[in-house]
Amino acid sequence: MSEPTGAARRRGPFKVGDQVQLTDPKGRHYTFTLEAGKNFHTHKGSFPHDELIGAPEGSVVRTTGNVAYLALRPLLPDYVLSMPRGAAVVYPKDAGQILAFADIFPGARVVEAGVGSGSLSSFLLRAIGDQGMLHSYERRQDFAEIAQQNVERYFGGPHPAWRLTVGDLQDNLSDTDVDRVILDMLAPWECLEAVSKALVPGGILCCYVATTTQLARTVESIREIGCFNEPTAWETMIRNWHIEGLAVRPDHRMIGHTGFLLTARRLADGVEPPMRRRRPAKGAYGEDYSGPNADGGTGR
Repeated sequence: MSEPTGAARRRGPFKVGDQVQLTDPKGRHYTFTLEAGKNFHTHKGSFPHDELIGAPEGSVVRTTGNVAYLALRPLLPDYVLSMPRGAAVVYPKDAGQILAFADIFPGARVVEAGVGSGSLSSFLLRAIGDQGMLHSYERRQDFAEIAQQNVERYFGGPHPAWRLTVGDLQDNLSDTDVDRVILDMLAPWECLEAVSKALVPGGILCCYVATTTQLARTVESIREIGCFNEPTAWETMIRNWHIEGLAVRPDHRMIGHTGFLLTARRLADGVEPPMRRRRPAKGAYGEDYSGPNADGGTGR
């Protein structure tokens, strides 16, 4: 049985072409690609790449200034935060939530709109494996080129499950029997009709938006289209902890709001979604509201 794409780059001794992440005594990271005959330079001295080529992962190298650096392969979360960017990346904390709550499984057929720099594409490809299908849409050619370079650099070449199309999803989506759709874009509500035709019954739509205005309009549009169950929306925050002896406390800094996530599941054709029994909050559909359910949230 052949190894999954990219697996050989994740294990064994360091080889020419491998990405290496160095950690200095202060915990700072430096990422570079191993090349025979080259040197890695810092303000604390240098060392030849050849010292790491053939060495096991987890080795320690010392510079000419006698500073020790721990050498490991970067994890995918490390890689996406240090790779070249065209657009902002989907942070690992959000990518992990998408993989879990959009239930991305090996062999899944997934459509993604808004590739950006290829961060989420890398997570999705690793989750679906070589037997899955990821069709990514990006409207900007320059972003698509950066994303393709980043994804291929991580996997060591083209991924057999990935297809990248430059253009708007609502104008180009031709995929059918899609298991999952991930929308990372300014106006996901514009794609709902096309997405509803592509998703299989029970399939999951997952949207990633930055503002409460986008979140509200997307949720109300999903309710209005009438072929999804009640959407669920949330955000995640990460706070590390400092642990040293009896000093156990949260760090002063955290990764706070980066975006909102929401999911909804495709209903079978011809099925009416059950009406919500929860009464809208007073003033939720006030005089200034002009979006879906402007009648007060009582009908569709």
